[in-house]
Amino acid sequence: MNQYQSISKICRRPLLAALLLTLATAIGPAAALAADRPNIVMAFADDWGKYASAYGALAPGGINDHVSTPNFDAVAQDGLLFTRAFVSAPSCTPCRSSLLSGQHFWRCNRASILQGAIWDMSIPAYPLLLEDSGYRIGHTYKVWSPGTPANAPHGGKSRAHNRHGSKFNQFSQSAMKNTNRDAGKRTLLEEVRKNVRSFLDADNDGKADNDQPFCYWFGPTNCHRKWIAGSGKELWGIDPDSLKGKLPPFLPDVPVVREDFADYLGEAQAFDAGLGVLMEELKRINAFENTILVVSGDHGIPGITRGKCSLYDLGTQVPLAIRWPKGITAKGRVVDDFVSLPDLAPTFLEAAGVDVPKNMTAKSLSTIFKSNASGLIDASRDAVFTGRERHVAHARTGNKPYPQRAIRTDQYLYIINFEPDRWPMGTGPGFGADNSAMPDYEILRENTFAAFGDLDASPTKAWIITHRDESPDFFEYAVGRAPRFELYDIKKDPHCIKNLASLETTKQIQKELHQRLTREQDRTGDPRISDQVIFEFSPFTDSMHRKRNQGKQNKPK
Repeated sequence: MNQYQSISKICRRPLLAALLLTLATAIGPAAALAADRPNIVMAFADDWGKYASAYGALAPGGINDHVSTPNFDAVAQDGLLFTRAFVSAPSCTPCRSSLLSGQHFWRCNRASILQGAIWDMSIPAYPLLLEDSGYRIGHTYKVWSPGTPANAPHGGKSRAHNRHGSKFNQFSQSAMKNTNRDAGKRTLLEEVRKNVRSFLDADNDGKADNDQPFCYWFGPTNCHRKWIAGSGKELWGIDPDSLKGKLPPFLPDVPVVREDFADYLGEAQAFDAGLGVLMEELKRINAFENTILVVSGDHGIPGITRGKCSLYDLGTQVPLAIRWPKGITAKGRVVDDFVSLPDLAPTFLEAAGVDVPKNMTAKSLSTIFKSNASGLIDASRDAVFTGRERHVAHARTGNKPYPQRAIRTDQYLYIINFEPDRWPMGTGPGFGADNSAMPDYEILRENTFAAFGDLDASPTKAWIITHRDESPDFFEYAVGRAPRFELYDIKKDPHCIKNLASLETTKQIQKELHQRLTREQDRTGDPRISDQVIFEFSPFTDSMHRKRNQGKQNKPK
């Protein structure tokens, strides 16, 4: 037990407060706050976009009417529900790198890309900073995919608590193998309980230690493809036909796509059930009331047009609810401020009494926590900035990225596509020369790398590509090239169908958005606007995983 952990124990004894002050002088200010230091728990679902019943209650009539997430809703009711939370990048590793480091993904060096990512230990990571200050840290399932204990921002394999299994990560695949569907679901939730308990009930000496604050990450990947077709209805009673007429206009409203979406909503409900187990376990050890519990996802729906790997809202907007009884002034509030997930890192550090490193460019949520208001609270939170470089390495010739940056405000989404001659989702075999070389439906449904590798394999992807001749618009929305500049009026055109960037009437607003976006890039040192764009060259165009992943199905996270 280190000196910070020892002070954490002392803080629980009021009669030794004077001694604490003396010791705090010697070992640092963070320990002096240990008596009030909250536990910090992040429940983070892979590939879970903004789909929860709490949002359906706010805006009835859409897809969220058909998903039930009572545990997420309970967190929101006892805390805060954010309506405009966004990721820094709509791809797994860069999103998580930005969250862990409290800054834009483009500041994370090799951690700014998926395949070939390496964590630079000079970049701060909030779990390791908390551990240094006396927190016990751990994680179950996924936090940050690449890395070893020597260079992982969450503590690596030595902090993992997965010994009771990882079948929950393939929820529908596992549950559908059991002829008794309810029993299959219960077995998977019991796996979650045992894994969570293996962290909560053990410290370095193998015994429960409720005196030491902890930082825990719960990260199931079941919302990532692939899931079993029909599982949404079979396991959760979500009727695909109930989604008829509710899909966004850039998707074909056909049975296979509706079923695909319904299956995804089923996986969201499975994650919510796992969240319920986590909450029960926090209550069991009497830690729930002194815990900051954050629930969110790392980007939008995979294998669907304009979802994962795109800068439209379907790709970058995520659910976010935060519960902290001792730190949130008024519970049950709905917050409309723009929030970027990197804002969580400085928030956690401030709550723990740990100094926020100067290179964390994100902004703490403390002002929102301390407010009594709903709606728009912090006037400075009127926009978010998003971007993208590389997802699947070999989606394009030479492992080149698809570089984008965007600013999203209350009314507008403005996107810069720095290399408009490249294909946003990667190229397809023979595309543009011999369309007959395009893989067939079954291959496109199962193998992400068969064509347009930045769009995960799925029934939806397969339908759109194989129907490209009779439904060319859906094909263009999914994988077609985009112009250098895109501008959409979100209030009038929430699905971003009409690009306004070329209109004379929008020149001034485009100029203002462009200037604001580039100022943020300049302020935070975005390499994309430097004289030598590092993302276009080695090692960012290398891929340590290329041979291993070539031909495998649905592996990118």
